[in-house]
Amino acid sequence: MLAIFFIFGLIIGSFLNAVVYRLNAVESLLERSHCPHCKKKIRWFDNIPLLSFIVLSARCRDCGEKISWQYPTTEFLTGVVFALVGNYFFLPYNSASWILTAYYLAIFSLLAVIFIYDLKYMEIPMLILWIGIAVTIAYFLTYDWQNFNLAVSILDLKIVSGILGGLVAFMFFFVLAAYSKETWMGYGDAYIGMLAGLIVGWPNIIWTLMLSFAVGAIISIGLIIARKKTMKSQVPFAPFLVLSVFLIIILPQIFPVLKYFPLYF
Repeated sequence: MLAIFFIFGLIIGSFLNAVVYRLNAVESLLERSHCPHCKKKIRWFDNIPLLSFIVLSARCRDCGEKISWQYPTTEFLTGVVFALVGNYFFLPYNSASWILTAYYLAIFSLLAVIFIYDLKYMEIPMLILWIGIAVTIAYFLTYDWQNFNLAVSILDLKIVSGILGGLVAFMFFFVLAAYSKETWMGYGDAYIGMLAGLIVGWPNIIWTLMLSFAVGAIISIGLIIARKKTMKSQVPFAPFLVLSVFLIIILPQIFPVLKYFPLYF
C-alpha cells in the first residue's frame, strides 16, 4: 500500500512542477509538457518521474540544457508525503479515512505548489491559496455535518476552530506587515497564514507559528553562515509555514505522545 501511495505521489509531484512553471509563465495546464529552453515537446518516456531525470543525466534530450534539481526533488518529496499520509491516515475498510486521506493529499499538494512558487519567485500564488481555502472549508463542513453529535464545545467543530485559527494567523502577519511596511513580512504572508490557521485550527496555529519562526531562524542562520544570504537579504516565509503545517499534522501520528501536549487537540 505504501508503494502505491509513493508512486502516486511521484506522478502528482511531476504534475505540481508543471503547475508551478505554467502559473508563472501563464500557460495552460492542458498542453503537453515542453522544455522551458528549446520549447520542444517532451516525449512520454522522458517524462517518467525520477527515472527520466536519471536516464537523461539531468539534461534535455533535444537541446542539452540542464534540468533543474527542483523536478526530481519535488517528485521524490511528494512521494514521501503521500506515503506518510497513506500510512497514518488511510484505512481500507473505513470510508471516513478515504475522505480524510483525499483531503490531506489535496491540501498538501496545493501547499507544495505554494512552497515551491514562493521559494522561486518570492510570491504567493493566490489562485492556489484560494483553492486551498475552498477545499478545506468544504471538507470541514462535510466532517462537522457527519460528526456534529460528537462535538462537546463549539471549538470541537472543525470549521469554527479553523476560522478562529485562520483569523488569528491572518491578523498576526497583517499587523507585522503593516507595522514594518512589509520589511519583516509581506501581506501575502498574512494570506498563507490564514490558510495555515484554517487547516490546523485553534489552538494548534500557535504551535505552527512558533515552529515556522524557529525553522525559519535556523535555516536563515545556516544560509548566512554559508554566505548564501546576508542579514539584509529577503527570505520567503511561506515555505517555513507550509513545512510547519505538515509537521504539526504528521508528527503527532509518528509520536502519539504529542497529542497530549497542552495546546494540542
